[in-house]
Amino acid sequence: MDDLQSRGHLLTEQINPRSQKLDSLSSLEIVDLFNQEDNKTIEAIAKARIPLAKTVDAVTSALKQGGRLFYVGAGTSGRLGVLDAAECPPTFCTPPELVQCILAGGKDALVKSSEALEDRPEDGAKAITDSNLTNLDVVVGITAGGTTPYVHGALEEAKVRGATTVAISCVSAEQVPIDADIDIRLLVGAEILAGSTRLKAGTVTKMALNIISTGAMVGYGKVYGNRMIDVAVTNDKLQDRALRIISDLTDLNREQSSELLEKSDKKVKLALLMHWTGLDAATGQKLLDTNQGNLQAALDRQ
Repeated sequence: MDDLQSRGHLLTEQINPRSQKLDSLSSLEIVDLFNQEDNKTIEAIAKARIPLAKTVDAVTSALKQGGRLFYVGAGTSGRLGVLDAAECPPTFCTPPELVQCILAGGKDALVKSSEALEDRPEDGAKAITDSNLTNLDVVVGITAGGTTPYVHGALEEAKVRGATTVAISCVSAEQVPIDADIDIRLLVGAEILAGSTRLKAGTVTKMALNIISTGAMVGYGKVYGNRMIDVAVTNDKLQDRALRIISDLTDLNREQSSELLEKSDKKVKLALLMHWTGLDAATGQKLLDTNQGNLQAALDRQ
């Protein structure tokens, strides 16, 4: 990778001329400046729509074939991957291993600085090796400045193992080439606080991960219409959401929806299938399993 002293040319390290007097702005002026600069995240996502869509397709295909999605990153980039992966089990009732994040420094790096741990590509490669990666999996390397050795090592090892590789960065390919099957460039420009990629770069990265994981789960059959029909009913809030989904999509009142949810072992998707087809829970679950858990496909078979 580039020598440490040569990285000042990177887009993520440049000085933003609009914030050169940041320390003399009022609180309201700071808020307004952030608001104006954050508009660039929307533009960056729009310009990256094609590689983002390709990534959604790649992850959807992988999941349907028994593969997994791995995010890999260090610092803020890695923590964003952890956040997105952690939200998949409660939102889509997926097993924790289906969407994972490999964070440089492990769990300790979630709550304290781990920047020194990102400089060893061999550590990234070893993390991939330890995950027993296969050619069915997808690895998304997240590195705002594009240069993180840990992420590059992980991507290189993933390619050796035949996995589909995706790179997410906030610098141009001309500044930092990255060897990946799909190359997502989210060009939001220089940060308000020079070099602080937890700002616009972090925001646009979270937006991209939202799109990738949600889009893939839609393709994987975890959504019906715009409802999270595989929501894990693990607390009062999610119980309420499950009942509202059933009531909204059927002609049942809340009490009837609750009875149906109990009969389905608190599985919203199964509850809906049972209501619409008249099947019992065991037969309905078998039908869903035959159709890879896709509710619409199961309904079409009836």
